[in-house]
Amino acid sequence: MLLTNLMAGFCVITTGAHLATVAVAGWRCRRFKRAIRPAALPAISLLRPVCGDENFLAEALGSSFRLDHPDYEILFCAARQDDPAVLVVRDLLAANPEAPARLLIGDDGIAANPKLGNLVKGWDAARHEWIVIADSNVMMAPDSMQRLFAAWRADSGAVCSMPVGARPENFWAELECAFLNTLQARFQYVSEALGWGFAQGKAMLLRRDIVDQAGGIRALAAETAEDAATTKLVRAAGLRVQLVDIPFEQPLGRRRAAEVWARQQRWARLRRVSFPLLFLPELLVGSALPCAALAVAVSVYGVAAAAAGIALLLAVWFGAEAALARAAGWRFTSRTAMALLLRDLLLPALWVAAWLGADYVWRGNHIVAHARDDNWQAGAAIDDAVTVGEAEWR
Repeated sequence: MLLTNLMAGFCVITTGAHLATVAVAGWRCRRFKRAIRPAALPAISLLRPVCGDENFLAEALGSSFRLDHPDYEILFCAARQDDPAVLVVRDLLAANPEAPARLLIGDDGIAANPKLGNLVKGWDAARHEWIVIADSNVMMAPDSMQRLFAAWRADSGAVCSMPVGARPENFWAELECAFLNTLQARFQYVSEALGWGFAQGKAMLLRRDIVDQAGGIRALAAETAEDAATTKLVRAAGLRVQLVDIPFEQPLGRRRAAEVWARQQRWARLRRVSFPLLFLPELLVGSALPCAALAVAVSVYGVAAAAAGIALLLAVWFGAEAALARAAGWRFTSRTAMALLLRDLLLPALWVAAWLGADYVWRGNHIVAHARDDNWQAGAAIDDAVTVGEAEWR
């Protein structure tokens, strides 16, 4: 009887927590959106690091030229001249000769993170105080800058957009949508609501003086992941990471199962290394353990009762995620429901895999994740006398 009560209590608590997170994210996505006139925005430097070919690359990078913004420059950053993405960028530059856009090539090699080494030259070359970094697979909507600045507050140190998966062309891409949208985006919003906002490297709005005060962009090499380093940099300055109301889309196309697993394992290991205490409760995320607990709790009533109870529980869990997707305008189909089931079955395995190692392969680079070393000094001499300016964007 004690075990039955414990399992039933665990199921009730985790289901209640799940519904609460859905409610928070749903409210966050549906709340009043503050309209901003493009003319009211400051000048922006848009940095887009590129590396290799990927689905929808030309379309995603081409969206940079269609922003509804009066004054911005585009800096495409590539580590090597022979990178396949360079040809795509050159074609876009030729097709948009009037745009203030440049291609910068070179690798500063300042960190284990190849993306950061690729970005340094763009940061140094940027002409404006406000800098947006957007990955090459992020689709920029015309109002993307308005979305970012609408989330900026007086105590902001960064505004980010998590990626929302869109346009999946097979089941494995649908599975990636299931991870990105109603799971990871949901918990990003919940973390922000609790005052623990985390930076998301897919799209970030930064103010140069805030970053420079902490040692400049090179200081982000203190962590393997530049978004984890940004999170800690912003918090150390007594500021917050904010999220946009309407996240930017990442069109997926076709995916392979191994790609999805490798990407999720990489992100899990980075979270585990950078924020180990916060990673611990991730084992409780998803419906797999609550379903197992429910099966134990009702097993005394027979297999049919256990099966019915699990089916009802899954309907509640996935129905709530479907409602969130509908409220936020994210993709949700019958195939999505199957992807959610597989996702939740994989979550405990991903959690275990994150503890079994710290290494991963990203774009052909073998990387071992590491957390911040407080004695790390690279970049500390850069602008260490700079103070945060009084002027705020309003």
